[in-house]
Amino acid sequence: MTQVNSRWGVIDQETIAEARSLIGVPLRRDRMRWNDAASSDAIRQFCEGAEDNNPLWLIPDYGRQSRWGTQLAPPSFLYAVDATIVAPKLPGVQWIYAGTRWRWYDVIRVDERIAVEAKLTEMEEKQGKRFGLWVLQKGEIEFRGSNGNLICVAEGRVARTPRRRSGEKGQPEKREKKVQQGESAPRSTAYHPQAIERRRRSATRRTWEETAVEETFGPFAITLSLGQIYAWYTGAQGALHYGGAHGDGVRYRRRHDDYEINRETGAKDSAARGHFSSKEGKDVGMGGAYDVGLQRIAWVVGLLTDWMGDDAHLAEADIDVLAPNLIGDTTYFSGTLTAKWIDQHAFVALAIEGRNQRGALTTRGTAIVALPSDELGPVMLPLFGGDRTRWSVPPTEAEQT
Repeated sequence: MTQVNSRWGVIDQETIAEARSLIGVPLRRDRMRWNDAASSDAIRQFCEGAEDNNPLWLIPDYGRQSRWGTQLAPPSFLYAVDATIVAPKLPGVQWIYAGTRWRWYDVIRVDERIAVEAKLTEMEEKQGKRFGLWVLQKGEIEFRGSNGNLICVAEGRVARTPRRRSGEKGQPEKREKKVQQGESAPRSTAYHPQAIERRRRSATRRTWEETAVEETFGPFAITLSLGQIYAWYTGAQGALHYGGAHGDGVRYRRRHDDYEINRETGAKDSAARGHFSSKEGKDVGMGGAYDVGLQRIAWVVGLLTDWMGDDAHLAEADIDVLAPNLIGDTTYFSGTLTAKWIDQHAFVALAIEGRNQRGALTTRGTAIVALPSDELGPVMLPLFGGDRTRWSVPPTEAEQT
């Protein structure tokens, strides 16, 4: 039987204090990255993993003829540079990716080399029936380009919870089934809205003036398969610390005690093994093989860039991953335009949701898009001159009227 440190997997005031001592401290990220440049090959491989076939990302000549004058990487490509997981200390304590708030000041151009700085910014202690004491860790990741230009500032959110096994008291499997079947709908009622075909706006210019508050898009249906999870790891995360099979990933797990113990053999294994098989997913208490939260958020980002067209700029996407998406589940993504305003740029805000085939809300978020305007002209980047202290938020209902 594998020997485990007596403090491994313990979440209490002592281990929380150890983690909290790192708030504001610059963290090493060399073990967190799969790419450090947006090469054409890296972009293509990421798009394969994210199932994003936008020609602006994949066809160099198309990108050169666009208003950007070059091939771009999708905004979510930055997951392949840094996974936005800022979850130091608490060795052996389960982590569950809870969401990302992306703020893109600029586009990602082909061959851009990207530097990263990251720090833990907040630790929120939580109490719940499901886990007892748990912690939400928030981290800030800053992405800068070849010339030091600010590309993006991201907030990654990670839930740190006690590990539960299938069949244990308070274990997530039974509770997750309840959540996935939907609290407000009869369990016998299936949720199968009429999905529409995913269509890309591409070079057909969408202007700020033609959009209207309360207009909707979707629902777009995406069914999760095991092959999609493999594709994501291969194209987007590769040998990263918790999922990779490469030597660097193995060494990371050994050094940081970041592993899961195989219930049958007692061997130390990847904490991500529940993503790859139903048996392992049940063993870690998730009810079956389940998706990667980053992958689901990348799906949302791809749907948004399809909707807005080539000439627009996705400024923000703040997406929460609320419940697991199991193999075979279909997620219906939809969005509603909630606000329009001018703040040096012509902005629109959208509300996003994803529901599974049982009607349960599994994904929720908001987005801000800068659109070209007949009056103001094209979107000019970087937003606000790349001033990271400057941002824009949707006006309140009173301000809009």
